[in-house]
Amino acid sequence: MNTTRQKFTIDGSDALENHLAAVCKKVVDGLRRELPGSMLEAIVLAGGYGRGQGGVLQTPGGNRPYNDLEFYVFLRGTPWLNGRRYNSALQGFGERLSPDAGVHVEFKIDSLAALRRRPISMFSYDLLAQHRELWAVGETFRGCEHHLEPTTLPSVEATRLLLNRCTGLLLARSILAENSALTPDQADFIGRNLAKLRLALGDAVLTAFGHYHWNCLFRHERLRIIEPPESPPDLERIREQHAQGVEFKLHPCRQTDSHTAFSDKVQELSVLAFQLWVWLESRRLGRAFATPRDYALSRLEKCRETSRWINCFLNLRTFGPKALLNTDLNRYPRERLFNTLPLLLWCQPGEPEISRRVQQQLMTKASDFTGWLSAYKQLWPDYG
Repeated sequence: MNTTRQKFTIDGSDALENHLAAVCKKVVDGLRRELPGSMLEAIVLAGGYGRGQGGVLQTPGGNRPYNDLEFYVFLRGTPWLNGRRYNSALQGFGERLSPDAGVHVEFKIDSLAALRRRPISMFSYDLLAQHRELWAVGETFRGCEHHLEPTTLPSVEATRLLLNRCTGLLLARSILAENSALTPDQADFIGRNLAKLRLALGDAVLTAFGHYHWNCLFRHERLRIIEPPESPPDLERIREQHAQGVEFKLHPCRQTDSHTAFSDKVQELSVLAFQLWVWLESRRLGRAFATPRDYALSRLEKCRETSRWINCFLNLRTFGPKALLNTDLNRYPRERLFNTLPLLLWCQPGEPEISRRVQQQLMTKASDFTGWLSAYKQLWPDYG
């Protein structure tokens, strides 16, 4: 666990480093005012800037940040209850900070006690392996050492990563479908999400074989030389895309491609992502899936990490009493995303059986793609 002094970026200017340090100071000062001192355990900067590999955007005015600033706020007590109590205030604080920061400032509430009990995930490994501790009482991550073993990451984490990055692809495709001409912000959103997916394709392969690492440069070198016993489809193309993803992560630029060029890239990455998704899930679940439709309509349990009573509680908390009438009450809600993303991204939604499956999984009466996407976006932040 490395919490020594480090830079926010690999090659950003001193002005950028000082700017990010000033934002972090404002965050610490503001959180210590907003939150009860008896509850606050630690404030940690995660994400690319916390790992010292944040994006450096070249502008006429000098280096600027590009990626979101992601802060973990550890509070004593139950994270869910603390979230209900403080999320609104922290969201408002982030919105006030974001204009001066130049990027979106985001806060995630957690507790160290919960983290110690929780099994390893890609999120927890990335956080603990390399972060920037801004304020803490005592030794922050003592007792969390099991989160530092990337070889123990469950294979479902590869699918979860692909789920989140393919959701970005789905949103990008939706923007292209709704707009014949793109605004600069829309073009930047699409370009950024395509770059994240390029990186995720290779990262998912590494995770599946136990070779994931927090450092994106180390990951690419591993992906370049790996000779897996079961090679995923189009591995050489995945390597090429990963190289582009690493370059964009470290040296992003605002995308200005045409609508046609973006559409071609979305289609190309969609094919690669579909092939990898089916390969990952067939390997993980021990059952071959020929098409995304076969996968999504299968009743096979795809998320087995939590107990059935916890799953029932989560479905009731998420959907209310109507969840009692749903056949998937005792399944973890993330499985609903696993089942609906392939239908929304890779299938024709007009088929009655597909429509019924999407409605049943998302617990919605919506009967068109727009309504389904809206329901999906409501579920995704909590279980992506």
